[in-house]
Amino acid sequence: MLVVKNLKVTFGKIEAIKDVSFEVPAGKIVTLIGANGAGKTTTLRAVSGLEKPSGGSVTFKGQDITGSDAHRLVPLGISHVPEGRRIFPTLTVRENLELAGWTLKDKKEVAKRMEEVFHFFPRIKERVGQLGGTLSGGEQQMLAVGRAIVTGGDLLLLDEPSMGLAPVLVDEIFGKIVEINKMGTTVLLVEQNASEALDIADFAYVLEVGYTTISGTAKKIAADPRVREAYLGV
Repeated sequence: MLVVKNLKVTFGKIEAIKDVSFEVPAGKIVTLIGANGAGKTTTLRAVSGLEKPSGGSVTFKGQDITGSDAHRLVPLGISHVPEGRRIFPTLTVRENLELAGWTLKDKKEVAKRMEEVFHFFPRIKERVGQLGGTLSGGEQQMLAVGRAIVTGGDLLLLDEPSMGLAPVLVDEIFGKIVEINKMGTTVLLVEQNASEALDIADFAYVLEVGYTTISGTAKKIAADPRVREAYLGV
C-alpha cells in the first residue's frame, strides 16, 4: 500500500532524514522505532505531506505522492494523528469530530463515523459537549484517534500515541489500535515504547540518525539482541 524509498528530508544544511526505506502492506500494522532524534516523526510528516522530501520517493496505492500537499492526501485515504494530539482545545469534542469530516459531503456518513468513535471510546461520548482543552491527556489522545476515524481512509499514521499516558491508558490505546486495524485500516505507527509497538505490529523498522538500519517481522526485531539491548532494556 505504501512504499517509501531512499527518503531524504533536509532543514537548511541539516539532513534530518538521510536514507529511509520501508513498506507498509495493506491490512498490516507496521512500526518505526528508534531513539529521540532518529527521524521517526519527520518521516511520518514527509509521508503525510507536512514536510517536503529533498530526495527519494513516497508511493501510495501505486501513485507517486512525493511532495504532495497534506490536504490533497487526506481525500486519497491517508489520516495522520500527530505527536502531541493537536486537538482544537477551544472546540467541543463534538465540534472536533465534526471538523474531522470536512472531506465528506454526506453528513449522515459523518454522524455514522462519529458513532463508531463513541463505540471505540465510550469516555469520549460522555464528554461530547466538553471543550477539548479540558480533557485529560488520555482522553485527548482518544479524541485525536477518533478524529482520524471520522476522517476515514485506508492508512492511519500514528505518531507517539502513548506519549505522556499512564500505563493503563497505554494498554487501552494500543488495544484500540489493534481493533481499528482488524476493521480494515492499515496502520503505520511511530512509537518510543518499543515493547508495546512490537507487541501489536506485524513488521518493524529501526531508524537510527536518519537511516533505516534493521527491518523484519516484529517478532524477529523483538528478538534481535541489538534491539533488545538498545530499546527493550533486556
